[in-house]
Formats: sequence, C-alpha cells, structure tokens
Amino acid sequence: MSDNMGGKKFQPYIPASKSLPELTVTAIVLGIILSILFGAANAYLGLKVGLTVSASIPAAVISMGILRGIFRRDSILENNIVQTMTTAGEALGAGAVFTIPALFMMGVEIKQIMLVFIVLTGGFLGVFMMVPLRRMLIVNEHETLPYPEGTACAEVLKTGEKGGGAQAKLVVFGFAIGGVVKVLTDGFKLFRSDVQTGIYNFQNAFVGTQIYPALLGVGFIIGPKIAGQMVAGGLMASLVLIPAIAFFGAGSSDIIFPATEALKTLDASMIWDNYIRYIGAGAVAAGGLITLAKTLPAIWQTLRSTMVGLNKSKGYKAVELERTDKDIPMKWVLIGIAVLIVVIAFDPFTNVGVIGALAIAIFGFLFVTVASRIVGIVGSSSSPVSGMTIATLLIVAIAYKSFGYTGTEGIILTLTVAAIVCTALAVAGDISQDLKTGYLVGGTPWKQQVAMMIGVMASGLVMGYILTLLDNAYGMGSEALPAPKAALMKILAEGILNGNLPWTLIFIGVAIAVVIEFLGMNSLVFAVGLYLPLNISATVMFGGFVRLIVNQVIKHKKDKEKAARIERGTLFASGLIAGESLLGVIIAFIISINPNIIPTEYLLTNQWLPFLVFLIVCALLYFSTVPRKQKA
Repeated sequence: MSDNMGGKKFQPYIPASKSLPELTVTAIVLGIILSILFGAANAYLGLKVGLTVSASIPAAVISMGILRGIFRRDSILENNIVQTMTTAGEALGAGAVFTIPALFMMGVEIKQIMLVFIVLTGGFLGVFMMVPLRRMLIVNEHETLPYPEGTACAEVLKTGEKGGGAQAKLVVFGFAIGGVVKVLTDGFKLFRSDVQTGIYNFQNAFVGTQIYPALLGVGFIIGPKIAGQMVAGGLMASLVLIPAIAFFGAGSSDIIFPATEALKTLDASMIWDNYIRYIGAGAVAAGGLITLAKTLPAIWQTLRSTMVGLNKSKGYKAVELERTDKDIPMKWVLIGIAVLIVVIAFDPFTNVGVIGALAIAIFGFLFVTVASRIVGIVGSSSSPVSGMTIATLLIVAIAYKSFGYTGTEGIILTLTVAAIVCTALAVAGDISQDLKTGYLVGGTPWKQQVAMMIGVMASGLVMGYILTLLDNAYGMGSEALPAPKAALMKILAEGILNGNLPWTLIFIGVAIAVVIEFLGMNSLVFAVGLYLPLNISATVMFGGFVRLIVNQVIKHKKDKEKAARIERGTLFASGLIAGESLLGVIIAFIISINPNIIPTEYLLTNQWLPFLVFLIVCALLYFSTVPRKQKA
C-alpha cells in the first residue's frame, strides 16, 4: 500500500503479502444472485419513495451467513467480493429508477434492448471512470475521506470473522416479515395497505399512513431528523396547500391551467394531480440544485485534486505495485471509456447521437469525479445525485432544442442522456464505498473492479424487464409507484422542449425550497415529502420515530454497544426493505402472467386491523434493536 500519511504506511486487515480466495466462482455466483435481488429491491424502493439505501452491509452479512454457514468458507476477501457485486447491482437499480421511469410515463413504446443499453453503458462508465480516481481518493486521502458506509462495511466484515450467524438471522427474519405483509396486502388482498381519515371541518385535509414494512425500514435507517423533514413536506401539501387551494377555489367556476375543470369541482386528489405535483417538482428541482450548489467548493477542490493526483499516479509502475494496489490497467480503462462513448454516439437503440455522447462524456466524468469524492465525506445517501442529474438534463435539453429537437423525440433523447449519466453517478458513488472497504480489509482492487462490472452486467440485463413488470402491474407515476424523481425529470424535459410548464407553480415550489433551506432544513428531503402522498412519508416517519425511541433507550450505553444496537436494527430494517421489495416484484411477475389471479377487492376493509399489523411490525423493529432483556 502507498498510504504514507504521517510517515506511517497503512496496513490493511489482510496484508498485501497474504493471498486468500477472492474472485472465486462461488463468490461470483452468489454475487450475481444478490446483485439481481438487491437491484430489483432498490428499484422498487426508489419508485415507491424516491429514496434508496445501500445494500453493502446486509449483503456482507448474508454473504457471511451463506459462505461460512453453508459452504464453510472463511475468506473475508471472498465476502468482500460478494458485497461489492451486490452494491454495484443495487446502485445500478437506484440510478435507473430516478430517470428511466419517465419514459414509461410518456406512454411511448420502449424496447427492452434500449433499456438494457442505457443501464449497462451508464453502469460500465461509472466503473471505468472511477478506476483512475481510486488511488487518489481511497489511498492518498485515506485519513481525510472516511467513506462512512465503506468503513462500516469493513468493520462488519472484520467482526464477521468471529462469526456472523446471528446478524444473518436478523436480515432473514426482517425479510420474512416484510414479504409476508406484502403478500397479505397486495397478494391475497386480505386487508388494506393504508389507513386514512379526513379531519372534521377541515375541507380536503386528510392524514394517514401506509403499513408497508419497507417504508418503515427506510425511516429507521435514515433516522428521525431526515424522516421528520420528509413528513413535514407531506404535511405542508396535505394540510396547508391542498386545503388552501380548495378553500379559495370553493366558489370559483374558473378553469386554471393546468387543470381542465373548474376549481370548485376538484377534490384533494385532483388538486394534487393538477397543482401540487408541479409545486413539488419545482421544490425537488430547487432542492437538488441547492444541494449541488452547496458542494461547489468541494467540486472545485475535487477537480483540482484529481488532476494533481492523476499526475502523481503516472510515476507508478505495475511491476512495483503490491497486490493491494493493483487496478485494472489504465490502458484498458481508457479503451473501455472510448469504446463506450463511440458506441453511444452511433448506436441504433437510443439515437442520442454525437450531441448526447459528448454530453455523457463531459458530464459523466465531471460528476463521477464529484460523486466519488462527495460520498467519501457525507456518505452515499447524501450524495447530490439528483442535483447533478437535473443540471445535466437542463443543459442537454437546451442543447437538443437549439439543434431543432423538440416534442416527444427531444424529450426521449434528453431523458436517455440523463439516465445514462445518472446511472454512472449512482454506480460510481456506491462502488467508491466498496473500494474503501476493500482498502481496509486488504482486497485486490482489480478483482473488485472486475466484480463490479459483473454485478453491473447481471443487474443490468434484467433491470429493464423488472421496470416493465412493475409498470404493467402498478403503473409508473401512480399512487402505488409515484416515482417522484423520474416524474420530476419528465416534467422538466417536457417543459423545456415543449414550453408548456405552469411556471408559476414551479416557482412556488422553488420558493418553498429556498425558505426551507434558510430554516436550516434539508430542502431536497422536504421537497420529496412535499411531492409524495402523505401516507408514504408518514410511514417513513414511523420508522424514524422507532429509531428515536431506540436512541433514547441506549443513549447511556457505551459507544461500541450503541453502534452494535443500531447495526442490529439496520440489518432487520434492511431485511424488511428487501422482503417487501422483492415480493412486490414477484407479485408484479404473477400479474404479468395472469392479471386475474390477484383479487381486485380487499377481503377485510376495516382500518384497525392493518394498523394493528403495522404496530406489531414497529414493535418487532424496536425489539430487534433493543432486545427485551436489554430494555431495563
């Protein structure tokens, strides 16, 4: 290793002089399976709530449970390869669902080969463009860039050396609970999946929650602060904006664009569809750009450091490098990037042309560099991927329009370019965490990078089919799958290329985001809550509330025990997310085969039963973190 911070050479958990089984057939097969499963789960989650979570820790735990418990294999580096492949797959799913569903919402025919091409080119670009940055970001700045998820995953892997069976059971238990609830609600339709009520003497004001365990798990993982800001956005939409529009329009026969009916005839859902979603879109766009603007100093520093770091890296010779410092040869990296850009420019599937290919090359490298560094500071969940994608989309849309591309053709081209860039950013950011994990445990970089490409390939080949299944079963942009980020991309692209945006509503959303930012809150999180139905963000808040209670119960414990307790809850929450998400995909597959096999009506319509089930899941989440014997 070449990290000489403070004059002392860093020594990983497995030294460079020692070789263990790493990129094995067993690890590859297990990694492919998990990359597909977690890619599908993250896609479903991103469509449902507009947020995704890292799969590195649950993947590492599952890998240890299978490789150690079943196959009796004890190589930490083999486990690292599995979680690396899984993360690449789930990151690709995250990047895909923030943009590609916009194409489904347009109602145009989308061929599977086009979807596969988009996600694979974006995923491979993310990997290739990250390779030259590894030595600078992961090695040279080891002491300054913590890469929180990557460091945490390394600790889990090292702890697992002493046995990780109990941790794996938490994930499996959560998976079972999440899957069972999903099947009972959306499969057998035994009881309702939401609880909702109006408020007396408060016209068009509704509050409620869904009972989906995945949303509960998300809330626990992101914590009470972020969950609270998210539900605050939902409350503003449901208890302020919608009732205000209904009140002032109660006696009005005017038809105000973009609605096509008189104001006085609109109910709460129609008000949301015609007005609130545009306000929310403006808020999300502004929140994303504000997040990006706040990182401009880091972006500038990153670009400067990158050029300096790459120049210094020229002094390395392959024959002098240790096992733990060998990347894929730069020659093949540059060839890979060049081939991908040329193929994108002239491919017959997307037809983005030279304009799109140049935009992908420029914004891809610029923002991959930014994403790879930013996640090292704030973590993957706080990376401004949305803001960078919005910036790309706006500039590309203007470029295409200036060359005469408008209407549906221009919108599709713009969304395609944004989708490739977004996928590259998401993949690059997440695999940066994996390379940090590998650096700490003593993995071989080039083997991890190959594993990343295999994970991208595995998830990418099925991602288009998964998205198509979900669209056919639930409908992109519906209440079941709001796809808030993709809906925003569609609105912005249509507005620029067709010139038909209700700009007043958009700017109201922008103003709200600015005000929220001045209040010291995360404007992007608030804006996502503003855009989503309240019953989704409220469910997330319940998870955050469980985390808040847990934090209070364990606050007097030692730091090490606190971390262990939160990790237990995170594993159970990850299981909830994976279980519900994957069963959601399976139900969608069943519907695609025989739509009539799923009942259309709920057997039990009483709202107390689903709420009771939801409270039981909340209790299970709590006790998975703070066992009964620890409560006192």
